[in-house]
Amino acid sequence: MSTDTLDKGQARCPGAPSTQDIIAADKVTAPGWVRSESYQFLGDADIPKNRYIDPAFAKLEFETLWKKTWQFACREEHIPNVGDYHVYDLGPYSFIITRVTDTEIRAYYNACLHRGTKLRASGTEGSTDEFRCSFHGWSWNLDGSHKETVCHWDFPHVKSKDFALPQARVETLGGFVFINMDAKAPSLAEYLGPEALAHIKAWKLENRYVYLHVAKRLPCNWKLAIEAFQEAYHVIETHPQVAPSNGDANSQYDVYGEHVDRFISTLGVVSPHLYGKISEQDILNQFTLGDSSALGDTKLTVKDGGSARAVMAEMFRGMFEKATNTDLSKVSDSELLDCFSYTVFPNTFLFPGISLPMVYRFRPDPRDHRKCLYEVLFLRPVPVDGSRPMPAEAIRLEDHQSFKEAAGMDPGFGGILDQDTDNLVLQQEGLEASAKNGLTLGNYQEIRIRHFEQTVDKYVGRKA
Repeated sequence: MSTDTLDKGQARCPGAPSTQDIIAADKVTAPGWVRSESYQFLGDADIPKNRYIDPAFAKLEFETLWKKTWQFACREEHIPNVGDYHVYDLGPYSFIITRVTDTEIRAYYNACLHRGTKLRASGTEGSTDEFRCSFHGWSWNLDGSHKETVCHWDFPHVKSKDFALPQARVETLGGFVFINMDAKAPSLAEYLGPEALAHIKAWKLENRYVYLHVAKRLPCNWKLAIEAFQEAYHVIETHPQVAPSNGDANSQYDVYGEHVDRFISTLGVVSPHLYGKISEQDILNQFTLGDSSALGDTKLTVKDGGSARAVMAEMFRGMFEKATNTDLSKVSDSELLDCFSYTVFPNTFLFPGISLPMVYRFRPDPRDHRKCLYEVLFLRPVPVDGSRPMPAEAIRLEDHQSFKEAAGMDPGFGGILDQDTDNLVLQQEGLEASAKNGLTLGNYQEIRIRHFEQTVDKYVGRKA
């Protein structure tokens, strides 16, 4: 059918089954959050390029967007006991995330109220019963109340009751600790919206733990880094090795309110770009998995009349159960196989599936709008005996290093991340060199990018 006869945003990959058609044919039925659809046409105007290349725009973001949004600061498992703390930095801002009681977590602005020295160094964590300045020894109790002023006789104007550590707002969801600097911001539940909130609660991510955490600085604006991961449109060119087992062009895209969007990209099926060229056995042989460590050297075969997707679902169920010591008997084929990517504005991606159990986080460099920090955290289910391993320490790669060099990283997935991020310096430099003033987006496959940038505009006070 000609797409010229369709309303804007209604075109889908011609001749290809939809994501929901593929999932409906699975043996173990997917839950409602998987089977839902929520696409919206949001316009087709170009996205102005100045937001990626102008340092003034980055400054505006720090003054507006970052001060008013909910951000993932750490996992609860990073601060399991009273007195544990974790330092979270966001551009020029820094916070001490600490567990004050068994049920209360606080986020203190990480600065002494005397002369501004950080109370804890960036990138640190530990346990304490007070926060003492290393410069002059002023100190605060775990609950943020002022404890001591050295030579208090010289500061009669300092009243302890007025010198508690300032706090950002804190809420938790799914084992994640979120913070917000804006006292008037909506609650986290209101920010996410009812549908997205229901999805996140259904995943029970509080029952997972961080088993690998890798960080690397990228040579591009933070928004370009995020947008590189918001569509599957690039797969056939950037990741041709995965196309035989990835339904890239028939991925599903959804938006939920202002702050959440997603795609579902089916795995174990051939890319529409390769229809008629790939057999079911080829699909199985070429399947690329984010964490394939559980598969070992097992050789899988598709029987006559069978499908690669069905074989993979059956095998993954048993292998992941053994590898993680968890019961997956009620988990759908789609949750075992498919890539579910949710953006929680502004800088967090949640991947709730079993084959790609990850979190991405992106943070801007406060000194260079052309740089950002990218982190990937892999999550595994807590063992059935209830024992929770300690979260993995972050592996910080040098700029020149491959993701494959991170200890514990699956080489295949590390290679995919290299392909994704190698494009970014070319995009950053290309935008700066371009005679064109904007980015032209697809109406469907790149809807998450448009949705994301429209929300950016809302916070910086500019029209989309």
